Amino acid sequence: MSVICVCELPALMGKFDPKKAVALGLKPGPKFSELQSGKSMKSDSSDIMVHPSEVMGPSVPGPIVLLVNCPTEAHVLELLSVESLSSYFADCSQEFAKTVNFVIHLTPTSVTATPNYLKWMKRFGSAQHIMAGHEMKNVEIPILKSSARIASRLNYLCPQLFPASGFWSLQHLNNSTTKSSASKGPDSMPSESISAENLLKFTLRPHAHLGFDRTNIPSLVAPSQIMDELLSEIPEIVDAAQHVSQFWQEHTGTKEAISPVQENELMIEEPWLDENRLPSCLENVRKDDLEIVLLGTGSSQPSKYRNVSSIYINLFSKGSLLLDCREGTLGQLKRRYGVEGADNAVRNLRCIWISHIHAEARILALRRDLLKGVSHEPLLVVGPAQLKRFLDAYQRLEDLDMQFLNCRYTTEASWNDFECNGESNKDPSTQGSADNNENLNHKNVVHTESNLFAKGSRMQSFWKRPGSPVDSSTAFPLLKSLKKVLSEAGLETLVSFPVVHCPQAFGIVLKAAERLNSVGKLIAGWKIVYSGDTRPCQELIEASCGATVLIHEASYLATFEDGMVEEALAKNHSTTKEAIEVGSGAYRIVLTHFSQRYPKIPVVDEAHTHKTYEMPIDESDDVIDADPYKFIVIYNAPGQVYLSATESYFRIAPLV
Repeated sequence: MSVICVCELPALMGKFDPKKAVALGLKPGPKFSELQSGKSMKSDSSDIMVHPSEVMGPSVPGPIVLLVNCPTEAHVLELLSVESLSSYFADCSQEFAKTVNFVIHLTPTSVTATPNYLKWMKRFGSAQHIMAGHEMKNVEIPILKSSARIASRLNYLCPQLFPASGFWSLQHLNNSTTKSSASKGPDSMPSESISAENLLKFTLRPHAHLGFDRTNIPSLVAPSQIMDELLSEIPEIVDAAQHVSQFWQEHTGTKEAISPVQENELMIEEPWLDENRLPSCLENVRKDDLEIVLLGTGSSQPSKYRNVSSIYINLFSKGSLLLDCREGTLGQLKRRYGVEGADNAVRNLRCIWISHIHAEARILALRRDLLKGVSHEPLLVVGPAQLKRFLDAYQRLEDLDMQFLNCRYTTEASWNDFECNGESNKDPSTQGSADNNENLNHKNVVHTESNLFAKGSRMQSFWKRPGSPVDSSTAFPLLKSLKKVLSEAGLETLVSFPVVHCPQAFGIVLKAAERLNSVGKLIAGWKIVYSGDTRPCQELIEASCGATVLIHEASYLATFEDGMVEEALAKNHSTTKEAIEVGSGAYRIVLTHFSQRYPKIPVVDEAHTHKTYEMPIDESDDVIDADPYKFIVIYNAPGQVYLSATESYFRIAPLV
């Protein structure tokens, strides 16, 4: 679908000339104001009407902006035939022809380079054209300079914990820019065309400043320049980095220097852990079994230092999953893995699970484009019912190549019913007569009840309403697809459970399939529990029992800070203390989803950090506090904490 948005600002009336008004017989007073507002007034000294055009200077036409998205070359012919745009073309002979000031093209480069599209662009005459369709160089230049600088500095200090930026090098960027600008010829871009850049502005008002404003465009800074600044500001950082390197060498028992992490290889173990303390599910876990990447650790909305919550479960050759997919997720994947690595991550997605009504549909569209022409299955999106309405509306504009599965269909009760009835009735809608099908579907309806909320609570469970059963004819085919995805990913279960936040809010349990250890004994797989947004509740406590990792929201970190407990109650979130208490039955707790009131290092109750392994950074930067006995507090340090024994890896890689 090709989309054109027209933004046309109203014209500004010219300056009022009181001398002309007096000359036409008007006395100073209210009539002057009426004329300036566009009304005609009768002269005070003669029987004539004075019109605004007689006493006002020439008006300034309002600027006109066009936003164009033409996804494929097949849509270009539609652009050429759109009659409603004729008044905006420079060759228009109409009396009320309009002048377009600039056109923003979201159209892909492969389409804008076609002769027909270039011909259409030139019809706008002297309009400025901003080419914003998939300009690769804009992806490589970080807008959040402070965050990017912190990431580079932490990587210098300890590359084992803090991954380097995923951006291309200056040389790579310059090469790509040269290639993209090499095409010249009769069908080249109009001379008024420029490439879009991050934070480029086009001023519309005041008219005197009409045009481009490049003052805020970020410049590409070489990593060496950042390191030079760091060494000049903190010379002792060199010794600190050496001490960190020695620490890793001593505890890993290797004599080789720890080299900086290259590309996607961020493999290292947690050397201070006691091998005897590991649960059996982590025996012989290989470094390519699992990676948990926190693509954001903040709540509500992205901030300068912390993105909102999103968790990337990387199963490497077996695919990957996303738990929550909020704004900024795609950008964080590019910061973590680079542009090509992020594309690979999106290609390998097998499922996206959404805890409550939040989403970023761009990842679905990108995956569709990346897999165009390649045999693949639609992506499974598991989420609350409200999300389906949003996705259905979005798909009226473009196909997202996905299947939606309601979270209610992935509860333990629904799975049990599927195992009992779904496997024996592969396709209830095609077996037997219509009456038999109706009876079968009625039999397979799961009336899911929950005692999560007290009776009469304003956040009472959506499931307690009458008429909210799970329809097997809808759920079972999708559950069958999900079961296949889980099996291919080496997972045994994906179970959703209700939590206390908003109607239809859920948490999730992911459990790996059983496997054989080094001596041939069958052992249970690891278990990850993610709380989503929630207050402490019994369902989450029960799900966390025996978990290898519990990822729990901790919106309010200052456990006894004035007003924070009350605010957590009012907004149905959790405090640090509450999250740790919920995870008493888990091997490790990862705290995330911090209030944006804590931009860098929040206050944490010391009662819960007395056994914490600390790796302090400069006061202006971040801290990872990793308690080898219980929990991990991840603020916004873009590094990794590994839960492992010798030659065994269980990895957590958070990004701000």
